Amino acid sequence: MSEQASYASDQAQSRGRLFSTSDSPTRSEFQRDRDRIIHSTAFRRLQYKTQVFLHHEGQHFRTRLTHTLEVSQMARSIARALRLNEDLAEAVALAHDLGHTPFGHAGERVLHEKMAGFGGFDHNMQAIRVVTRLENRYAAHDGLNLTWEALEGILKHNGPLVDEEDRPLGRYLETWLPFGINDIPASADLMLASYASLEAQAAAIADDIAYNAHDIDDALRAGLIAFDDLVDVPLVGPIVREVLDAHPDIERSRQAHEVQRRLITRAIEDVIATSEFEIAAAAPRTSDDVRHAGRTLIHFSDATAEAERGLKAFMFEKVYRSEAVMAPVRRSQHLVAELFDRYFESADMPRRWAEAARAAGTDAARARVIADFVAGMTDPYAEAEHARLFDGKGPVE
Repeated sequence: MSEQASYASDQAQSRGRLFSTSDSPTRSEFQRDRDRIIHSTAFRRLQYKTQVFLHHEGQHFRTRLTHTLEVSQMARSIARALRLNEDLAEAVALAHDLGHTPFGHAGERVLHEKMAGFGGFDHNMQAIRVVTRLENRYAAHDGLNLTWEALEGILKHNGPLVDEEDRPLGRYLETWLPFGINDIPASADLMLASYASLEAQAAAIADDIAYNAHDIDDALRAGLIAFDDLVDVPLVGPIVREVLDAHPDIERSRQAHEVQRRLITRAIEDVIATSEFEIAAAAPRTSDDVRHAGRTLIHFSDATAEAERGLKAFMFEKVYRSEAVMAPVRRSQHLVAELFDRYFESADMPRRWAEAARAAGTDAARARVIADFVAGMTDPYAEAEHARLFDGKGPVE
């Protein structure tokens, strides 16, 4: 393995953890972050949380967990090629979806609507709440006590949240900053106006590559699109034609896998080549230089980014907004809404959650307890709770 670059995140220069810990003789600090995330309850729950297709629709569709594992592998590949810290890239990738609700973005939309008067709901911020407040396994403190660099990456892997004058950026222009943004337990200020480390940027682009390739695979498997539908689609179409020319007689499942494999490889190679050029142009000497570079340094080339937008438009029209996907989405949104309303009225939840809701001094505090509980549910648990509350089935744990 080549020597780590000077602009990579160096554990020896870490801003540390909120709570001090003894040194490990066998693991780096970022490896410890990775391990704490993997052993968390929230990480295990990802196995039964929706990616695109509901968990019970087929055992071979991606879940949040399998998607997360695929992202972490790609993030490590990119980090290795760019001589970054692979362990930090992996830790950020493994934690990036910990704040997702049951039923994917459908559940998040409902919680955001229900929490509109109480600060809203944001899955990135919820991931921070999970790793700093809600995972209560350690004797000495709440949360996983991750390093500053891991927390920064989880929060800002998609870029700064505010500009230099503290004005919200990106999607937060319309919704303002999420609840709790100024109350994150960390060893130092997470610097909302700066860019995240290159390792976090690698995790973010790996997320895009993973869902582009694997949502195509799942959509083919579900029969929402046919292989021939992809021939003229940007980014993937040229690869489809190439595979059909080279392997016209093999079964479609193998052709599809060959397309997926080549799509991932070429996307990663495009990112590496583009990022090498960007890093050389910006000439950062340290990881802090990266944070103040004024732009994301790890990204697709312009041509690939344009083609990717075309692919996403195709997927939204043919897959994400198809009736086969939207019908269960509408049902799951109704289910989450009913759960939230019932809990808000009666606090009929497992004991520690019910006690926390009853002890909350304001409606806003009670609503946040309920949002935390609902967001942590798996798809099957949410279904079981709804059956218990509305059909008289199933016990409270």
